[in-house]
Amino acid sequence: MSKTTTTTRRTFLSTTTAAVGGVLTGFGTTSAMAATTWPTKPVSLLVGYPPGGLTDAGARFVTNGLAAALGQPFVVENKPGASGNLAAAEALRLRDSYKLLVANTSFTINPHTYSTPSPNPLDFTPIGMILESQLVLCVNPASPARTLDEFRTWVRNEVKSKGFSYATGGSGGNTHLAMEHLRERADLPAMNQIPYKGSAPAIQDVVGNQVPCIVDAASLLIPFINAGRLRPIVVTGSERLPALPNVPTAAEAGLKDFHVTVFVGLWGPPNLDPEIVRKANAALNAAIAAPAVTNAIVKNGDMVGGGTPERLAQVTRDNYKLWGEISKKNGIKAS
Repeated sequence: MSKTTTTTRRTFLSTTTAAVGGVLTGFGTTSAMAATTWPTKPVSLLVGYPPGGLTDAGARFVTNGLAAALGQPFVVENKPGASGNLAAAEALRLRDSYKLLVANTSFTINPHTYSTPSPNPLDFTPIGMILESQLVLCVNPASPARTLDEFRTWVRNEVKSKGFSYATGGSGGNTHLAMEHLRERADLPAMNQIPYKGSAPAIQDVVGNQVPCIVDAASLLIPFINAGRLRPIVVTGSERLPALPNVPTAAEAGLKDFHVTVFVGLWGPPNLDPEIVRKANAALNAAIAAPAVTNAIVKNGDMVGGGTPERLAQVTRDNYKLWGEISKKNGIKAS
């Protein structure tokens, strides 16, 4: 399915309606009887990443709870590739209520940054949010920066003398766009992106001081922060992170209204029957509310999701718009 990096207002409204329409209008791909009895067999959660990452963890947090609430097994199917595009494309192609999609923020970025067509998140049916994770701007402890103002001074001085670099989990991904967004809002000069094949090697090179800084998900960075191997400068949520209570938000540090998170959500195919959406959303909320799941998410450094399908739909729309603007303004493409 082909999309340009921006959409007309008419296209935006129509695709948004398609994403939420199953919840509001009753247009579904299954019969009323099938929706009432769903699920009658195991349900697959398609995850576009290998085991062990944030998206995979989000899916595995809720499988047992979904199964307990709905009486059928929920099984994670990892289909890694193209920042989640392969799994999303399969969910779009199959249009099957037994093949749901677990995706992250990159789902809203890919249509803007990939040169080949990417599935548009606004075409899918939102079911519910699983978790959110704040981002953290971190530097190597050997750096002179401890505050955002000191970080600005350091970057400006380094750019004048020899240039300044930052690590990302890959060109065109959420860590790349988030750093460029932060750079613009902090009024910093252009910096050099050093892309890696995933967050793990990017973080390791900042820990090793091969690259001076990184912006990435809190849950990935907190172990290194707690070990004294990375120094946090700001978090990007609207409130301080309980796991890092002494680290200010970007807004507290002077970037007014700066608020960026990465998220993991559950979607169905286009025009999923509203009864299935209702049942799946209720089961998802029950799964997330289980103390063991809530504690695991919070302990991991993330924020618990939940809420209505419309909550996920709004977050999807907001991210699709924001990252489309950032990628277009900075000419960012996936590689």
